[in-house]
Amino acid sequence: MPATLLPTKRVAKPWGRHQLWPGFENPAPDEEPIGEIWFPSPAGDDPELLIKYLFTSEKLSVQVHPDDEGARDRGYPRGKDEAWLVLAAEPDSTIALGPKQPLSAEQLRAAALDGSIVGLLDWRPVKAGDFIYSPAGTVHAIGAGLTVIEIQQNLDLTYRLYDYGRPRELHLDDGMAVSTLEPFEEAQERKFTVEHLQSGEHDVSADKGWLVPVTGGGTIDGERFAAGQCWAVSGTATVTLDDRSTALFAFPNA
Repeated sequence: MPATLLPTKRVAKPWGRHQLWPGFENPAPDEEPIGEIWFPSPAGDDPELLIKYLFTSEKLSVQVHPDDEGARDRGYPRGKDEAWLVLAAEPDSTIALGPKQPLSAEQLRAAALDGSIVGLLDWRPVKAGDFIYSPAGTVHAIGAGLTVIEIQQNLDLTYRLYDYGRPRELHLDDGMAVSTLEPFEEAQERKFTVEHLQSGEHDVSADKGWLVPVTGGGTIDGERFAAGQCWAVSGTATVTLDDRSTALFAFPNA
């Protein structure tokens, strides 16, 4: 089969929510809030990309990820570029991307220690429909009140620089070593491509790709799909989207 429905993994987070995106079951009021939903590949598989949904009620930590070289120096197979499609945003929702002004490593470290790093970052307003590609090395933070689809290189390695007093470990030495200290710029080279598909028929092709229905539904090689799912694609598949339906198709660049 060129297309396979992936399982879901629900991840509770203190900054998560009890009201999720259509297609997902809301947690009960007495259950922990859900912050992330992952679509993992079968055990033993190490795909290039990982797809997640994020549901935020509070700001996430200020963090950074290593690039391919930095990750491989630590024994990991790849770095971590990320991209986000904003599905829903409360008024005044923001995402921080890099510093507003160039910083030295010493300035960034000091700001992370005293909390002033929050004010040094470029907090950008976001709305439903926005798409952001964040290359490895970008100091970033996802704000509150957001529902986003995250497409990322498949690496479970995050260096937290600041976490608003939450009792979690910080990784200042590692984070300083991989942080871009200049203001954010659009990536000239990207590790993966994300195609935005709308109603109608589309032929998609990749050695390994991911189809993410966003709204509505449709079929992939005759199999029905709906929002809240993710399908792994190997080779070529025909995607037919219903009227007023949308989807993403993501695949690694060569």
